Amino acid sequence: MAKSRHPSTILAHDSSYSFGAVVPPIYQTSLFTFESFDQMESAFVDPDSHHFYSRGNNPSVEVFEQKIAELEGGEQARAFSSGMAAISTAILAQVKTGSKVVCVENCYPDTFKFLTQLAPRYGIKVEFVDGRDLAVIEKALPNASLLYLESPSSLLFHLQDLSAVAALAKQYGIFTIIDNSWATPIFQRPLELGIDMVLHSASKYIGGHSDTVAGVLVGRSSDIKRINSLEYTVLGGKLSPFEAWLLLRGLRTLPLRMAAHQRSALEIASRLETHKSVTRVNHPGLASFAQNQLASRLGGTSGLFSFEIDADIDGIKRFVNRLEYFKLGVSWGGHESLVFPAVLGFQRRDTLNPFVRFDIPKNLIRLNIGLEHTEDLWADLEAGFAALEER
Repeated sequence: MAKSRHPSTILAHDSSYSFGAVVPPIYQTSLFTFESFDQMESAFVDPDSHHFYSRGNNPSVEVFEQKIAELEGGEQARAFSSGMAAISTAILAQVKTGSKVVCVENCYPDTFKFLTQLAPRYGIKVEFVDGRDLAVIEKALPNASLLYLESPSSLLFHLQDLSAVAALAKQYGIFTIIDNSWATPIFQRPLELGIDMVLHSASKYIGGHSDTVAGVLVGRSSDIKRINSLEYTVLGGKLSPFEAWLLLRGLRTLPLRMAAHQRSALEIASRLETHKSVTRVNHPGLASFAQNQLASRLGGTSGLFSFEIDADIDGIKRFVNRLEYFKLGVSWGGHESLVFPAVLGFQRRDTLNPFVRFDIPKNLIRLNIGLEHTEDLWADLEAGFAALEER
């Protein structure tokens, strides 16, 4: 019988655990010992063939890596202690002094910070481009080593045509990496579209319970093994066995959670679109979204989107302070709903502020739609809008 490839089945079953356990054990150990000199010697010759040291290959972490690689349709994965550990390691593995990185605008703020404040110390150049325009991307590609994508992008949710971009990058011999945290492999599988490597902030939808900070890379075995041989081991951004176990727990319900996030977020975005106090809604699933035709190629849309409110800073304060179920918070992807007013991003003390660089509207509000009942969330937002009328 053919093996099922449906994500729900992939995530629900395993046959590799001892004693018939349906949940993998946590191998909470720093190192692994050997029975003989010859056995240990073989591990030095081929580190991937033996469990050696938990900074490199812990069994609990490996189970998570195997799962996420299968979900993304990749050959191999490598898990990290945070999304930024995965991002910085993936970038550093593709560049050297004098290299050029092309990155889409509106990228994750700490990715922007890494590329503009840390990478230049080592002679790495970066150019930011409007990822919606293929011609603009192509103009920036000559002499580049890496094209870094995020589709949809942070805050404004701009999309890139991944098939076209991947084909273009291959013409120039340029490696491509995409942050797929928003869509997850449930709604988007970039490797199948020609992208070289996928990364996730697994703290978001992959974990899904707001109790884990982690990251993961997925790609060809040759690319992951090259990262394993240098950047991964010497930079030390390893994932702990317990967090790997938490991530596996979260993965079990990923398809169900993504369907719920999508359903509730689309309903709320649709209602916001007609509200008198809202001037724009940035949600790829709406027919009014400028790139909706491209968004229709996705397998679905997640629970993160933004809207622009007709209010000044005092009105924004009243709006978010009135909310009960939407908690003020900077992350997303968990079971709880969150609100983030973009105006706070302008308070960052960085020399180069991504909110300023990418012209983020100060009246923009980002919502993470959690797993609460949709009508309760809408009533909460209406209470926030009512606060705008108060003086």
